Amino acid sequence: MKSRSVLLSTILFTFSILLLNSQSIKVPGTVVDYIPASSKTYIGSPSICILPDGSYVASHDLFGPASTEYEKAVTAVFLSRDKGKSWQKISEINGQFWSNLFVHDNSLYIMGTWKHHGNLIIRRSADGGKTWSEPVNSSTGLLAEGEYHTAPMPIVYHNGRIWRAVEYAKSYTTAWGIRYSAMVLSAPANADLLDARSWTTTNYLQHDSAYLNGNFRGWLEGNAVVTPDGSLVNILRVATAEKGRDMAAMVNISADGKTASFDPSKGFMDFTGGARKFSIRYDKKSGRYWSICNMIGADSLKALDAGSVRNTLVIKSSKDLRNWTIHTILLHHPDVKKHGFQYVDFQFDGKDIIYLSRTAYDDEYGGANNYHDANFLTFHRIKNYRKLIKKSI
Repeated sequence: MKSRSVLLSTILFTFSILLLNSQSIKVPGTVVDYIPASSKTYIGSPSICILPDGSYVASHDLFGPASTEYEKAVTAVFLSRDKGKSWQKISEINGQFWSNLFVHDNSLYIMGTWKHHGNLIIRRSADGGKTWSEPVNSSTGLLAEGEYHTAPMPIVYHNGRIWRAVEYAKSYTTAWGIRYSAMVLSAPANADLLDARSWTTTNYLQHDSAYLNGNFRGWLEGNAVVTPDGSLVNILRVATAEKGRDMAAMVNISADGKTASFDPSKGFMDFTGGARKFSIRYDKKSGRYWSICNMIGADSLKALDAGSVRNTLVIKSSKDLRNWTIHTILLHHPDVKKHGFQYVDFQFDGKDIIYLSRTAYDDEYGGANNYHDANFLTFHRIKNYRKLIKKSI
C-alpha cells in the first residue's frame, strides 16, 4: 500500500510539472462559460446531454453571496452544434437549481429544485432548451413542495420506469449532511413526467449518527443505478469525520419503487471520489460502469478532509459496482486551495465520453475565490475511452 502511495505521488508530481510548464494559465478544455470571482457569483451544477439531432446542451446554475440561490435560483443553458468546439447561451431559467438535463421521448427535460433547499420541480422544452415550461402546480411540473436537495444526477430506465435519486432536506437540524435523507423517485416511462401523480416515492432514509462508528456525517447526491443482477440501488456520496477517507453508500430500492433500505454492515464501501459528487453511468458495449471523479493524493490523505480536495480528476470503471479500476488522471493542478475540477457530468457519445466540469482555475484577475467557488464551466472529451480498460494507475 505504501509503494502504491509513493507511485501515486510521483505520478501527480510529474503531471504537475508538465502542467505548470505548458499550461499554467490556460484553462484546460473548452470554456463554455466564465464568471470572475469578483462578481461573488459562482458556477455550479454542470449538466450535459445530447439532443436527438446530435447537438449538445449544457447547463449550470449560479450560487454565491451575490446570487439568488436562496430566493429564486437561476440556471443558464447553452447549445453546441459543432460537438463542443463552441457554445452559445440560448436561455436562462429563473427558478431552477441543482438540476440535470435529460432527453425523454424526443423532448428535453430539466429536473431539480427551484432554489437552495426548495420544491422539487421538473420542466420540459420542446425547442431544444430555448424555452421551458413553468412548474406552477402539480400538473405542470411541481413534483413536491418542501425542502429538497440534489445535484445533476443521472436518470436511469429500468422495468419500464424512469428513476432518479434525490434527498429530502427537512430534518430536526439544518446542519449540512446530517439534514439529508436518501430517497428515490420513479415514474412509468410512458407517463406525463410533469404530472406529480405519475411519480412514486420511496421512504426517506435519515442520517444515523451510529453509522461508521460515529464518524458518519451524512449522505447526499445519490445515483440511481441498475446492478448486474437487475435490481436497483441508490449509490450516494458519503461525508465522514475521518480525514482523507473516500466512501460511498449503496441503498437498496424495492422493485415497486416504494421502499428504500440500508444495511450499514454491507452498504458502506471505500470508493475513490466518494466524498465529492460523482455520477455513475453504465456502458453496455464494455459491460462496465463508468465514473469520472476526484481522487485525493497520498500526500493529502491524513491532512485534509477528502471532500475539500478536488484538484485531481480521474476516470474509473467497474464490472460489479464495488471493485473499481482507476484508469488514468484526466486533469490535475498541484494547488488544492484555489483549483478544482468537480461536479462532473458526462455522457457516452459513440466511442468517446464528453463531460462538463465546474472548474476553479487561474484567470487574469487572480483566479477563483477558492477550489469550491468555480469561475469556469469547461467542456472536455475523452477519445476512445474503452481503450482505457487495459490501463490503470
